[in-house]
Amino acid sequence: MSDALINSLVAAVEARPDDLTLRLHLAELLVAAGRGPEAIGHAAQILAREPGHEAARQLMARALGGGAPGVPPQGSAQDPPAESAAATPAAGPAAEPAPGRAGIDWAAMEEQFGDVVPPRFARADGEPDPVRGHADRAFDVERSTVTLADVGGMTDVKKRLEVSFLGPLRNPKLRTLFGKSLRGGLLLYGPPGCGKTFLARAVAGEMGAAFISLSITDVLNMWIGSSERNLHDLFESARGHAPCVLFLDEIDALGHKRSQLQSSMRTVVNQLLTELDGVDGGNDGVFVLAATNAPWDVDSALRRPGRLDRTVLVLPPDDPARAAILEYHLRGRPVAGIDLDAVAAATEHYSGADLAHLCETAAEYAMRDSIDTGEIRMINQADMLAAAREVRPSTDAWFATARNVAMFANESGAYDDLAAYLKKRKIR
Repeated sequence: MSDALINSLVAAVEARPDDLTLRLHLAELLVAAGRGPEAIGHAAQILAREPGHEAARQLMARALGGGAPGVPPQGSAQDPPAESAAATPAAGPAAEPAPGRAGIDWAAMEEQFGDVVPPRFARADGEPDPVRGHADRAFDVERSTVTLADVGGMTDVKKRLEVSFLGPLRNPKLRTLFGKSLRGGLLLYGPPGCGKTFLARAVAGEMGAAFISLSITDVLNMWIGSSERNLHDLFESARGHAPCVLFLDEIDALGHKRSQLQSSMRTVVNQLLTELDGVDGGNDGVFVLAATNAPWDVDSALRRPGRLDRTVLVLPPDDPARAAILEYHLRGRPVAGIDLDAVAAATEHYSGADLAHLCETAAEYAMRDSIDTGEIRMINQADMLAAAREVRPSTDAWFATARNVAMFANESGAYDDLAAYLKKRKIR
């Protein structure tokens, strides 16, 4: 067998490690070339990805001289290859047949190749768990270091969170007395860039709970039933890490109005409704926070009592919050003579993301002058005000759309807080 061909296939497998067909072909050529240990390594990699891969099992048996088709059986007149002889039981009339299919001692193989083929499933204590089904899916379970004290403004939102979840969590006796469960759902809506995700992390940090963030890309799959299974797995992970804050970002994409969806996506919304109800095991200790820029596109069933039954408008930061956000984004930068209150007053209706962009733009002004003059200068008040004139608030476009909803689609009163804010801003 040509070593050049094998070397080319080795390079191809390294470039495409998940191509099991290519890896199996390479392993077969290695067996034919008498390079059994290398073939065993590749067969092990295939079995690590697909434990039931029959062709890989047979090839490993051939590499070990286990009596598979095309290989002389143990105890025959033809001796097995040298590399296989050390790994197989002794042949001869007195030798007892090894357990397992085709005379292979699979227990011995597992011990010998345990470092090559890791266990597919594992419990939290590190012990292998062979019956977990699809529980080997990985979710990013975080521990947030941000608390509500780090969130500027949002007084109404903080009060709602305190009453619905944080207060009962800190007072278990009162929770028992009043029959308050540790389950709940809160829908945050408002213009983009106003801190909805940051707030969700702060809630998890405030209660010392696990934090899991979900986006539509974590759920949707092209295969029928896989999206629903992914969604169920995620909720199961949150229940297993309770107390846990489960953050559903862009909920309008995952829980869109079913009347406007195709049948394949309707089943995903149905699964989400089932998981929010906690039919299988309950959602005690799981607090669901959802965020959207378009609450009017969210299916009404998601917002009924017992699911995402509380809705809070997350508005652009007020003057003190804007000053705090500006100070945060200027930390670590060379600044001099900046009046944060004056800049905050000049940036009304700016979102937190807008303010971060403003600080970046002001830094570009100072850096550009430093490059032109050859002398480093600080970021000053003039840079900040010039950046405020260049960077316009991104929330205006959102409020233009929200205005129509608040005026013409608010029969239920769900957007009364939005209508009051628009009236205060005198947006007609």
